Amino acid sequence: MIGAALEDLLGRARGPLGPPIDLDLGLESGPLAELGELLSRLNGFALFNAGVQVFQAGGQGPGPELMAWNTDTTWKNTYGTLADDVFCFGQDLFGVQFGIVANAQVVTFNPETAERIALGPGLADWAAWLLADPDVNGAATFARSYQDQHGPLAPGQRLIPLRYFVGGGEYDFDNLVVRDAAQAMRIRGPIARQVHDLPDGAVIRLSASE
Repeated sequence: MIGAALEDLLGRARGPLGPPIDLDLGLESGPLAELGELLSRLNGFALFNAGVQVFQAGGQGPGPELMAWNTDTTWKNTYGTLADDVFCFGQDLFGVQFGIVANAQVVTFNPETAERIALGPGLADWAAWLLADPDVNGAATFARSYQDQHGPLAPGQRLIPLRYFVGGGEYDFDNLVVRDAAQAMRIRGPIARQVHDLPDGAVIRLSASE
């Protein structure tokens, strides 16, 4: 059963992105089962002025499709093995992934470093985290301001920095460009592989494959 925090998110959502679906991910409990229930209620949606996107399942709607997004060739192969066990179900404005690991933990996955931050054992923890600070965790105000100035993003687009955040780039309109969401991940995969295991304070010389 979807709890209060997820009901709150659904009440704020703009969607669905895909047609009605009865999604069964093959598990009776855990966050993957909760994801199946969530998308069966609303098959893909946007939150916080499109600062957060939850993928649709079934491939008959705009934006990334859940299963296709998690195939190796869409973008994960550019990260080596760093993203293999993360089942991603959504992303924020800058491509930070929201994912599930081992049907036991909901995490964020940083596209530039592959760093994971654990949010909790269920989607309710992810929802509560977003609702606790929509501007910081959901990019709500930034998303509105950017699109007011530059026009709306398509469901398949995200923002990527010209100078990477991990290299000191700023969250500034002049440092951001619109890219296809999968391309944006592929561009940063090689970066993540270079910096993932570096110690704090290490000198970074970034090179991307695209």
